[in-house]
Amino acid sequence: MKKCFKCATPLICETVSRRDECPSCGSDVRVCLNCAFYDEGKANKCRETQAELVKEKDRANYCDYFRFREEGRKKSGKEEADRLWKELFKK
Repeated sequence: MKKCFKCATPLICETVSRRDECPSCGSDVRVCLNCAFYDEGKANKCRETQAELVKEKDRANYCDYFRFREEGRKKSGKEEADRLWKELFKK
């Protein structure tokens, strides 16, 4: 299921155009933070090595490699490590 990166509202759409917005919060939908290739731990925060640099990851862009992330974003190694660290030392 496709979800908005900002408010996690489920989105019903087959294709995503640059002008699409979330019906709940109004944020852009075709953004790096909704892309399957987005990864905090990679160069330019993108696993696609040929993609051009996008500075504003939460704004609509023209990236040719955009693929909508399905069923939540896969956590990067850093995020997973942070989660495990907090879990280990919780009070």
